[in-house]
Amino acid sequence: MDLAKYRALFAEEASEHLSEISRSLLELEKQPDSREAIDVILRLAHSIKGMAGTLDYDDVAGRAHAVEDQMQALRKANRAATAAEITGFFESLVGLERAMAAASGDEESRLAADPSARGSEFSMQRSVSGTERCPTAVALARTDESGQERPGLPELELPTPPPTVRVDTAVLDRFLTTVGEVILSANLLRSAAVDVPVSPSFAAGLDRMDHVIGELQRRALDLRTAHLLRIVEPLPRLARELAQQLGKRVEVEIQHGDVELDRSILDRLSEPLVHLIRNAVDHGIESPEERRQRGKDEVGRIAIEASREKDSIRLEVRDDGAGVDLEAVRRRAIEAGMLIPDLAEDLPPAEIAALVFRPGLSTADAISTISGRGVGMDAVRATIEGLGGSVELATDHGKGTTTILTVPMTAAVQRVLLADVWGETVGIPVGRVHSVVEVPGERIENAGGESFVIVDEVPVPVLRLGRATSGESATLVLVAVRDECVALHVERVVGHHQIYVKGVPELLAGVRALAGLTLQGDGRPVFLLDPNQLT
Repeated sequence: MDLAKYRALFAEEASEHLSEISRSLLELEKQPDSREAIDVILRLAHSIKGMAGTLDYDDVAGRAHAVEDQMQALRKANRAATAAEITGFFESLVGLERAMAAASGDEESRLAADPSARGSEFSMQRSVSGTERCPTAVALARTDESGQERPGLPELELPTPPPTVRVDTAVLDRFLTTVGEVILSANLLRSAAVDVPVSPSFAAGLDRMDHVIGELQRRALDLRTAHLLRIVEPLPRLARELAQQLGKRVEVEIQHGDVELDRSILDRLSEPLVHLIRNAVDHGIESPEERRQRGKDEVGRIAIEASREKDSIRLEVRDDGAGVDLEAVRRRAIEAGMLIPDLAEDLPPAEIAALVFRPGLSTADAISTISGRGVGMDAVRATIEGLGGSVELATDHGKGTTTILTVPMTAAVQRVLLADVWGETVGIPVGRVHSVVEVPGERIENAGGESFVIVDEVPVPVLRLGRATSGESATLVLVAVRDECVALHVERVVGHHQIYVKGVPELLAGVRALAGLTLQGDGRPVFLLDPNQLT
């Protein structure tokens, strides 16, 4: 019998079980007498051992058996787990994860062995009621290697997870691209119908088509989304392991991890979040001795909180550590030539904190193996801004630091401001637009090869996109570009629309200012601009 299909299914289910065991161990570390956590780990170890045994994964079955024995011994002892025992449990879990990765060699098991890595598999689930027994898994869980009944182990009722259809991401992406083509084609048809007389039945058919395609678009967007928990779930264990290396104690709390984002955005958020956690553990959270001296709990706290704001998701990564020494940031910025000493003294705290995102600026005295991995805060900002979002940092020296990431919920559908530039229509993400102003052309001044305009008594750089004007009124779109406001000089603003964003053709892939495109009703392309790449 060909077991390849069953082994693939086992790898998927085992990966979910290993993640749940990891979460339960973290809970057991917080509450060493948690009978519920012990029961969950024991049940899942049973299940993994049973499934591995039927597929001749002897190493996996043996290591799962060891985890099972550890939990059973602790349950029989009817006492709280010691710190040494919990460390041993984690070591056993790592061994089980590595055995699983070696046995299956697929992406899901590799993720289980490396909490900081993320894959791109996507699943669609439909809910069902009730549970089913897994006779093979239960039977194997209740017997030892010789086939004898093991006393003291109750028969477990293993719930069957909701039926899941595993879809390759390439197949899903092709489907979503086709949906986008259907939407664009429908828009073309609707636009053409405006110019010719049509029968009432044809018009009714167009209305029905619009309704069905609108529903198809909503369903397609649902398929593109996944829970934030998918990338933040491994972070508590990652923080724990890093803290152990540094002789610290850390707990991570995840709040509102059930918010959903576009899969393409979610996958790119993983690396910045991992870096922020590394930074918090390495540079933010103090050692237990330092925390005691400062009147803090020995256990450092890190919170990851998500909230929805209109069409965006706001992520806050907070720690109660030492905070950022803004005077050190100011001093390093002066040494690096980023600030003029006389002006640096007058900078408000928020602007000094923003300097942390400048390339090459660090307040660490030495590069560590924990956070000094070639990914700085400038890379975090570049990634977030590349998603059409923004990043801020707030700190209170001695009390902690909060990093705020704001990203759009979806990359497929965006609301954009449409503007004419040299006879072409371009789109500017509405989320980046502060305002649109009309000013006399003579108010735009030139100095040193650069242009600027005074808006609300503040000089704003002007980037000319449209045709030059002389003495006429100029249309300026004020947008956020990194830490400043920039005025995009366009010929005129057409309006704002919600568009379905397609990828840029390969021929234009090297033009970084183009973030995507859509088609107008007459078939002409509208390119979506990335303001960060225009300066």
